[in-house]
Amino acid sequence: MSESSSHAEAHVKIQDVTFYRGTRRIYDGLNVAFPRGKITAIMGPSGTGKTTLLRMIGGQLRADKGQVLVDEADVGKMSRSDLFELRKNKMGMLFQTSGLFTDLNVFENVAFPLRVHTNLSENMIRDLVLMKLEAVGLRGAREMMPAELSGGMIRRVALARSIAMDPELIMYDEPFTGLDPISMGMILRLIKGLNEALGLTSLLVSHDVDESCQIADYLCILSEGKVIGFGTPDELRNGDNAEVRQFLNGDPDGPVPFHYPAADYREDLMAGDPS
Repeated sequence: MSESSSHAEAHVKIQDVTFYRGTRRIYDGLNVAFPRGKITAIMGPSGTGKTTLLRMIGGQLRADKGQVLVDEADVGKMSRSDLFELRKNKMGMLFQTSGLFTDLNVFENVAFPLRVHTNLSENMIRDLVLMKLEAVGLRGAREMMPAELSGGMIRRVALARSIAMDPELIMYDEPFTGLDPISMGMILRLIKGLNEALGLTSLLVSHDVDESCQIADYLCILSEGKVIGFGTPDELRNGDNAEVRQFLNGDPDGPVPFHYPAADYREDLMAGDPS
């Protein structure tokens, strides 16, 4: 972890976490702390457990060993009701699929968590929903149905819904997937702007290196169940870890080889020659 991040207050701490899916070990003594009020992009090769980490922080999955702490509260030891309260009051989540209710219009999608979790009056709910939609530039689309929206608009509605309860922590799972350059630019600006305006802690899982580096205060690079790099984008790009540099630069070969381990190519070809 970089010096700057080590002195920042941690909002989320992962301490000595080991986690298995069946017999496959995803994390092996994972340790990392995510600074409060910052955007941290969680990155790494496919299959390294990036989305799994978000699910553990949200309490959908529990570690086999170790602790997942949110504001010093151990998520893995929470009762169902305490976990529900934590999610309701302190967490927002932007799913990779956006997760809008297809039979509700834009307004009602954003209003849904307010109706379920609060006793606010209809007038107050209306004002809050319009504020959230204004923040993502879609107040004028409040009567539209999800089927009428573009991919970028769907993602923006989902973002408005994820901040409806004014969370302290928001988690984004692949928010740029499938977006055209204009929509991606809008989402980048929204994530950065909302984080600064609301003082959020944002955890962002993405394979989009260049886009993530534009808005992230820190990058957390995972590989083989460990953190192999944590720091600002500039620190990691200019650091001495060859595997981190290979990932950030998109190099096809390096410490992570292009070829899966195999017998010698010439010998393999000759083995099938009947002569």
